[in-house]
Amino acid sequence: MPAEWTPKLAEWDRQHVWHPYSSFDNPPPVFPVVSANGVRLTLADGREIIDGMASWWSAIHGYNHPALNQAATEQLQSMSHVMFGGLTHAPAVALCQKLVEMTPAGLNRVFIADSGSVAMEVAIKMALQYWASRGKAQKHKLLALRNGYHGDTFGAMAVCDPVTGMHHLFSDILPKHHFAPAPQAGFDEQPADDDIAALEALFSQHHHELAALIVEPVVQGAGGMRFYSPGYLKIFRELCDRYNVLLVFDEIATGFGRSGELFAANHAKLSPDILALGKALTGGYLSLAATLCSDEVSDVISRGEAGAFMHGPTFMGNPLACAIANASIELLLSQDWRGEIQRIETALKKGLEPARALECVNDVRVLGAIGVIELKSPLDLRTHQQRFVDNGVWVRPFGKLVYTMPPYIMSNEDLATLTAAMIASVE
Repeated sequence: MPAEWTPKLAEWDRQHVWHPYSSFDNPPPVFPVVSANGVRLTLADGREIIDGMASWWSAIHGYNHPALNQAATEQLQSMSHVMFGGLTHAPAVALCQKLVEMTPAGLNRVFIADSGSVAMEVAIKMALQYWASRGKAQKHKLLALRNGYHGDTFGAMAVCDPVTGMHHLFSDILPKHHFAPAPQAGFDEQPADDDIAALEALFSQHHHELAALIVEPVVQGAGGMRFYSPGYLKIFRELCDRYNVLLVFDEIATGFGRSGELFAANHAKLSPDILALGKALTGGYLSLAATLCSDEVSDVISRGEAGAFMHGPTFMGNPLACAIANASIELLLSQDWRGEIQRIETALKKGLEPARALECVNDVRVLGAIGVIELKSPLDLRTHQQRFVDNGVWVRPFGKLVYTMPPYIMSNEDLATLTAAMIASVE
């Protein structure tokens, strides 16, 4: 393997490597990274840029962390992978123990998968197989929220907002589900009566065919970076209980402290029936995800016609990823993570506030370690991605949104630099 980035590699990348959401016809620029440490990425041209994205929200401890490096190195000495079918190992069991202990009460069964989208596929399959196992196969439809986003695989795409979820090209071939209006009340407001009425009407009309309500609690991510009232979570729970529908929380983006609580469900002090986790699970080192469910869900599935939950990824329970996830969780819980998130929230509010005065800005909002500048019109990624890099930060906007989800270790000085660069880049 080549040790250094070269113009030849750059050209081969441009000709053959398909990057996320990109085209080979006039592709957007890509910036080669040769190393990463702390909150900084070092580019091939020698520039260092502050990473405001935590590698799509996953590298919560920053890069090249000694504790996570040690966990990876030690696990490599015994085994990097072994199949999970018919076998087990300490890293996976220890991880499941940690997740059961730290997640909302009642989620006692853990299925370890290999990516966030797969965790959502597992959650959907759990919900469908649960009702099939109860002899109610007609309950095979799902209810999701407008402005929601749950992943790029087919089951997950089907419960993303058909418009803002980026998957409208596939709308004619995806399963048809139901969508409720996106919550309109902000984080510090009470749920809107119109939202509640519309949601209840959907439950009343379709509960006989609904397997589950699927939501991103409190924070809607890639569907619009929206923050909404935790009061809606209580309404979701009450309606699901009343109409005999499972409640699924997608906490792939919000899990492990990002919203200011360890899990966004904790803002409302309640538990879903099924919970999907990913992204920050390994601190950004390796792809790993988990789907947790209640005893009720797992027991019904286990006693059903199949006699088993019908899913089993090749890299399920990967020992190397599980060992790093254990170290990442221990690192998170060993420190004042809540205080650090509050510190970041304060810095983001202060740093992004001047953006409100810009003519091009529609809104500025911050929750936990999430900061968003919403513009009045979409950005041209080709132009603005270069502008952010030239201003010394890695921020990847989409549509009208310029946002940051920084690593939790980012200093106040770097947060000030990051927010100032974000404002300068859109100004």
